[in-house]
Amino acid sequence: MDFRDLKQDPIVVTGMGAVSPLGVGVQVNWDRLLGGKSGVVAHNRFDTTEFAAKIAGVVPTKEDDEFGFAADDHIAPKDIKKMDLFIQYGIAAANEALSQAGWAPATDQEKERSATIIATGVGGFPAMTAATRTIDSRGPRRLSPFVVPSFLANLAAGHISILHQLKGPIGAPVTACAASAQAIGDGMRLIMTGEADVAICGGAEACVDPVSIGGFAAARALATDFNDTPETASRPFDKKHAGFVLSEGAAVLVIERLSHAQKRGAEPLAVLSGYGTSGDAFHLTASAPDGEGGQRAMRQALRMAELAPSDISYINAHSTSTPVGDAAEIAGISAVFEGRGKDLPVTSTKSSVGHLLGAAGAIEAVYSIMALRNNIVPAGLNIEDPEPEADKFELVANKPREWDIKHVLSNGFGFGGVNASLIFSAV
Repeated sequence: MDFRDLKQDPIVVTGMGAVSPLGVGVQVNWDRLLGGKSGVVAHNRFDTTEFAAKIAGVVPTKEDDEFGFAADDHIAPKDIKKMDLFIQYGIAAANEALSQAGWAPATDQEKERSATIIATGVGGFPAMTAATRTIDSRGPRRLSPFVVPSFLANLAAGHISILHQLKGPIGAPVTACAASAQAIGDGMRLIMTGEADVAICGGAEACVDPVSIGGFAAARALATDFNDTPETASRPFDKKHAGFVLSEGAAVLVIERLSHAQKRGAEPLAVLSGYGTSGDAFHLTASAPDGEGGQRAMRQALRMAELAPSDISYINAHSTSTPVGDAAEIAGISAVFEGRGKDLPVTSTKSSVGHLLGAAGAIEAVYSIMALRNNIVPAGLNIEDPEPEADKFELVANKPREWDIKHVLSNGFGFGGVNASLIFSAV
């Protein structure tokens, strides 16, 4: 594919929105991320007595935090009951992103040229499990007529499209933990092929639910050794890493050509300069030890951006705090960025917010862009005794660092062997 037009008229980010365990709003997230705050808590979403993992990254409510989430701040009260929590989070993030971008399509052409790509890894799983319990205890006639629309994976995109009259292409990647990175890449491709002028893209997830947490724990994927100190549980690249922390939230970007943004007076926040995606064809839940699939995604993103590995200033790694996954990603990064060392910061912002599953790539894209714009690398929390393979890079342990950042690479990998890499560059 010829990427020359990306140099002549690059695709830029003009809006961002975030809902995470650190709170609601991009600036709140960034301030708390730099402040070393953790969003991982001992939660009370359900009785955890018999569960090995009693912690999660939970979006705070407005009752507990002035920057917490209240659905009626973002959604008409009559519509709230029609949607599971992941949809509500997605709408809040999209509202913020569109507001910052100043994009409110008014003409038919503007509406028809606006794409909506909102990913999820799981969708409305709590609504599904609640419906099953209702059938078991009270019978099928007690189900709400809104139950199916409340949990369908594409309904975050559907609601956002309807609410903002976005009539262009619409989609919902459901590619596990790479889903929202792929959603951003899909939005980029729609603009490159001329099918859309603007893409509203990202991801939403909300499955702090007994089946999700019980299931991941049964697969021995979750952190279970830090229930008494939740903020220390997510520790990518540290020798005590022993599983990820399941989290929830949403993040959305608005992207468009620079010429389109300039024509309407929108401020470009960053350039979306590269995207690569690949399949491992190795194992359902684990990457190859050498991170070969991730290597190909990173190399493809570099090729699209017309950058060399030496050009990348910072990597926001996918690393979730599982020993197998962290080791495979570091092996992949080491192969692609051979010869780099302490001149290359490599961190995982999951150390602060846990793993947002299908929304992880999007929230990490937001953090990557904020790092780029502020020339600050967020800290990798809970690094006390780093893994030697990772320690050859600058892990920015426990305290953020000022850094000259021109290009950021952000990775998202998922079950099924899916890999996605994004590169954001300074305007």
